[in-house]
Amino acid sequence: MHSVLPWLTVADVVTRLDELGVGALLVRDQDHVIQGIVSERDVVRALARHGAALLTMPITDVMTRKVHSCGPEESVARAMSQMTAGRYRHLPVIENGRLVGMVSIGDLVKHRVREMELETGVLRDVVIARS
Repeated sequence: MHSVLPWLTVADVVTRLDELGVGALLVRDQDHVIQGIVSERDVVRALARHGAALLTMPITDVMTRKVHSCGPEESVARAMSQMTAGRYRHLPVIENGRLVGMVSIGDLVKHRVREMELETGVLRDVVIARS
């Protein structure tokens, strides 16, 4: 799980997104308390509003402050539903008040596709066995 400090500039955060090859970063203070989340989408939308001046602005001016999360026991279907309804693509995983991970909609879709492939294979084997 990658995060950035809230006093960094948008330029700093964009560089970090690129270096890590990720689509979003949590914004956490020095005590590791989540202050927000910033995604590529947040940056692009702010760029449309502020132009090049955006790069020198603090990330707190761009980040999404209301961060939705899930627990590690959350089902894939429920997490996907939550992300779809909220129109966000990244979901921090919190256990006992502590950040333990972050999942993306891509992670969840890949997992679900693997489950469906396995189910299809089992059903195919059953049909073949009965033939």
